[in-house]
Amino acid sequence: MKSMIGLSIALAAALSFGGGNPAHAQSQPSAVRDDGQWTMPGKDYASTRFSGLAQITASNARNLRPAWSFSTGVLGGHEGQPLVVGNTMYVVTPYPNVVYAFDLTKEGYPLRWKYRPRVNGAAIGIACCDVVNRGAFYANGRLFYNLLDGHTVALDAATGKEIWKTKVADLNRGETTPMAPLVVKDRVIVGTSGGEFGVRGWVKGLDVRTGNLVWTGYSTGPDAEVLAKPGTFQPYYEKGTDLAQKSWPGDTWKNGGAPVWGWMSYDPELDLIYYGTGNPAPWNTEQRPGENRWATSVMARRPQDGSLRWAYQFTPADNWDFDSTQEMILVDLTVKGKPRKALVHFDKNGFVYTMDRATGELLLAEPYVPVNWARRIDLETGKPEVDSSKTTGASKGTVKDICPTLEGGKNQQPAAFSPITRLFYVSTSNMCMDYSVANVSYIAGTPYLGATTPYRAGPGGNLGAFIAYDAARGKKVWEIKEPYPVWSGALATGGGVVFYGTLDGWFKAADARSGKVLYKFKVGSGVIGNPISFKGPDGKQYIALYAGFGGDWGLLSGDVRSDDPDDVRPPASFMPDIARHTSQGGIVWIFGL
Repeated sequence: MKSMIGLSIALAAALSFGGGNPAHAQSQPSAVRDDGQWTMPGKDYASTRFSGLAQITASNARNLRPAWSFSTGVLGGHEGQPLVVGNTMYVVTPYPNVVYAFDLTKEGYPLRWKYRPRVNGAAIGIACCDVVNRGAFYANGRLFYNLLDGHTVALDAATGKEIWKTKVADLNRGETTPMAPLVVKDRVIVGTSGGEFGVRGWVKGLDVRTGNLVWTGYSTGPDAEVLAKPGTFQPYYEKGTDLAQKSWPGDTWKNGGAPVWGWMSYDPELDLIYYGTGNPAPWNTEQRPGENRWATSVMARRPQDGSLRWAYQFTPADNWDFDSTQEMILVDLTVKGKPRKALVHFDKNGFVYTMDRATGELLLAEPYVPVNWARRIDLETGKPEVDSSKTTGASKGTVKDICPTLEGGKNQQPAAFSPITRLFYVSTSNMCMDYSVANVSYIAGTPYLGATTPYRAGPGGNLGAFIAYDAARGKKVWEIKEPYPVWSGALATGGGVVFYGTLDGWFKAADARSGKVLYKFKVGSGVIGNPISFKGPDGKQYIALYAGFGGDWGLLSGDVRSDDPDDVRPPASFMPDIARHTSQGGIVWIFGL
């Protein structure tokens, strides 16, 4: 049944509307007027997700109202965010990765154009955690984004015409590409997912004009392939050569995971891009004894040629599927009385790390959710002090009560930083798990897991919370407890209001200083996307976001999809009533005063 559905969708997707070319044709680079504008998923290269717009304030947020909505026609989980450039709003859907361009100057925001690519339906069965897409990047009149089936596409943002399309990933190896690209100067930086399929993680740099591949930097393997060049690669803690090869037994690094499917940041002054890598493969750590670099790590590279400047591993010898693909927020902080060019990272493993982004030195590391797999992070060595009773492996049977779960203290949902309050705003999960694994064999393009990991609520009984955190002091400031894991991104604004959404379908506004909820509205489906703020042609401030339940939760929750009579899965034991509050279905919402 699934293959027939995928075939029908793929055939329909060969059509185009409003100037979009069928994506199966290799297009030639065309002249597009460089307008000097750069608009990106994280608001800025520092990934702060802070908007300086200040018309919506703590005193008037109660007057917010829905101004517009649009059904995307797609059921998959809607991660990512809209992108507003001038008077156009761009929306990228989950598979089949349709792009909508809305005219914000006209009543009802009609379409300027729609681009419908041809996407290989086989990607549906390869994608690990729903058929999501994390958005597009606008640069100099072009719109760049990834298709699920391993292609990166550049469009003329004015017309929707395809400029170029490049195959970057191989479905046959389990690689898919749900991440949002990063454009830096004349490079388009992309990465792969597929840690659950035993891929060998990489990032690639493409030529922004032609889409041609310029460089590839692997997460694992010998220095020459990791692009860890002598004299350039200077990690703060680990020394030596071929660190990403010698920390694996034999040649297991060749299918050791460490994919790159999350968010990227860039420091123009240091000329470094920053991103995190995913879990090592397989999940059974006994099949890969060693620290398994550079899985579950942050990597800092030169965008022009991919040269690795430094790397740091958050969870050596990962036992718990603690990917580190969460965003790296670049801010200048005073830490222990000293000004620092900092990188702040809320890791899936439950610790928040404040680092020197020039050198990779660890400055602070404290838990931001309940954590028991490690007692602390040693700032001298940069390594966790692991509780040996929580380590896993096939020989250990079921290990009980590990906090957090493999969903993490947070996962893909990006945090925000306000330069006004100097606080970070974070959507979190509060869950613990039991963990058992088995020995597995590697077969290209098939799952490389062998794990069973039931969840339960963490301390206090609430499954999630939205929190404000002071990363300079390593302290939580306030929290809003939620009945379900909070899986949306955060938005901070100049009016002192922060925004987020919930799995049970609420869009919420809160006071950035106190955490008081100022406004909420039921948006029809659970929110796993990221709110943005923009100024409309009428000069007013608006908030836009996606509703569209899915991601991991669409896979774990029963009875949230009504178009498939064969979907009769029981509900997840840790949130059995979620289907009473939400179903799948993508909607774009805009709110204003």
